[in-house]
Amino acid sequence: MSKSYRTALTITGIVTLIDTYHRIRIFNSWSEAFVVASKDGGDSAVQLTGAPFNDGYRYVDWLLTVPLLLIELILVMKLPQQETVSLSWKLGLASALMVALGYPGEIQEDLSVRWFWWCLSMLPFCYVVFTLAVGLAESTSKQPSLAAASLVSAARYLTVLSWCTYPFVYMVKSVGLAGPAATMYEQVGYSIADVMAKAVFSVLIWAIASEKSAVEESGKLLPNWVLGCSLLVKRLY
Repeated sequence: MSKSYRTALTITGIVTLIDTYHRIRIFNSWSEAFVVASKDGGDSAVQLTGAPFNDGYRYVDWLLTVPLLLIELILVMKLPQQETVSLSWKLGLASALMVALGYPGEIQEDLSVRWFWWCLSMLPFCYVVFTLAVGLAESTSKQPSLAAASLVSAARYLTVLSWCTYPFVYMVKSVGLAGPAATMYEQVGYSIADVMAKAVFSVLIWAIASEKSAVEESGKLLPNWVLGCSLLVKRLY
């Protein structure tokens, strides 16, 4: 990998490490909160142990990893320094605010309160999604190769797609569902979205860095007169 992309890949590793830790904590909390038992080989039954399932682990994970995910995308796109710093701060703070506003509603049973916090969290959510889908379109077209541009587009739209899952999963308990069914839909929905937004996204970040490093390395190996001719052709056409 080119040196300029190592920071993005380091952040990817940190995000994966944080997420792995919280997956273990969520799994342990789930195991401590519920017991699945079968009597005489019959159907299994789920019983509460009395220990509450701590869904706060997921929100702490999002608060730490979601801003980093956006920052690593900005870094691997290799935008001008001023634009990189500006977008990293704006998207990082907006995504952190989105998560912080969502948690108070997540732990409430009152539907009106849940809807209130959902609406507030959707404000920074819409800003980030708009920036990913529209604001970065021009910068994507300026990537050094068609393959790199395609990979960056895939990373942007994968983020948008996975993010759009969260508001609907959040609303599961706000549309009349309750009990074990609501909990199951919520946990499965969040888990699928997290795999897309982190695991698959991280692979795309690596692919972008690899492709752009290869393009830059091949450019360095070309003689100066070849590079000059290629630049002249680009300007003419």
